[in-house]
Amino acid sequence: MLKVAQRGRISPFIVMDVVRAANALAAEGEDVLHLEVGQPATRAPEPVLQAAKQALDQSLIGYSDAFGLAELRQALAGHYAATYGVELDPARIAATPGSSGGFLLAFLAAFEPGDRVALAAPGYPAYRNILTALGVEPVLLETDLEHRYQPTPELLSRAGPLDGLIVASPSNPTGTVLNRPALQALVDYCATEKLRLISDEIYHGITYADRATSVLELTDQAIVINSFSKYFCMTGWRLGWMVLPEDLVRPVECLAQNFFVAAPTLSQYAAIAAFGCRSELDARVEAYAGNRSLLLDRLPKMGFDRLAPADGAFYLYADVGRLTNDSPAFCARVLQETGVAMTPGVDFDPLRGHRFVRFSFAGTQDTMAGACDRLAAFLGTGG
Repeated sequence: MLKVAQRGRISPFIVMDVVRAANALAAEGEDVLHLEVGQPATRAPEPVLQAAKQALDQSLIGYSDAFGLAELRQALAGHYAATYGVELDPARIAATPGSSGGFLLAFLAAFEPGDRVALAAPGYPAYRNILTALGVEPVLLETDLEHRYQPTPELLSRAGPLDGLIVASPSNPTGTVLNRPALQALVDYCATEKLRLISDEIYHGITYADRATSVLELTDQAIVINSFSKYFCMTGWRLGWMVLPEDLVRPVECLAQNFFVAAPTLSQYAAIAAFGCRSELDARVEAYAGNRSLLLDRLPKMGFDRLAPADGAFYLYADVGRLTNDSPAFCARVLQETGVAMTPGVDFDPLRGHRFVRFSFAGTQDTMAGACDRLAAFLGTGG
């Protein structure tokens, strides 16, 4: 028998398993309502599509520099100046094949096998799965509502020796946002303890009160990961970016050259146009806010009344312990019997996620309303 490398024996990204099951049901002719995947229901703005068409007609679409097109990196620097008041050298910005490519490059550049990196549970599963594949130990901080499902210096101080911290604000799956003082406290802790700080800012732009603070407003020593997938509605274009501290620029560039050569060039040309689409994209955030309001009104009437405070992103994380102690089986049954797809909490928290589910409200309001009607009938409630 041939050897199978241990690094591939990691947990699956369960939401993608749910997507596969939902698509299989749809292929059988069932009407499936997708509340499982964090994907905007709308396509990229028209100027983005036109920029891609123009690039196809007029450009070679060959390799860019490993860190991306100069025009894109300059546009990203302008974005940080306009949005956060932060002046960035474009040389510190790297275009990546999605945020996923950014996480891989960041973890490889910042950590050695055997290092210990803290992250909140519940949290995005790819963090711990990529770290595990690289031989880095993910240290799960068991957060709760009292912590707003975010890391705190107190939780970090009880976690033992650490080499790094990953934060996400707004977070997936809870949607909670670290306010400026809370983020500053983590920045200060990492500086004191000499921990490498990685800030996942992929849901910036999608908030329902104040805008999220970028860690770059507080320090130039953190790694920032972001993407065109969520706010900019470009999931399948597979384009993200990193902002790097000076000491990691060349190491990440060498890794990017060897792992990816460069991010997709066509997507880079298209993404430059995205920064001129703010009014349209903000209107889409308003649509998410409407979906959020609908779910916050109807889900509690069905018994989904213990919800994380969704300050941003497009998710509601619900404690369903009154309904089930087996969220994967519960979600599978709901999908089969109602056609509503949602994600079991074990994807985000392997320790306590058996009593949680995540609803994505990135779809249309009709999808949200239809899902609520079906769930209310399934549960026999008046929601």
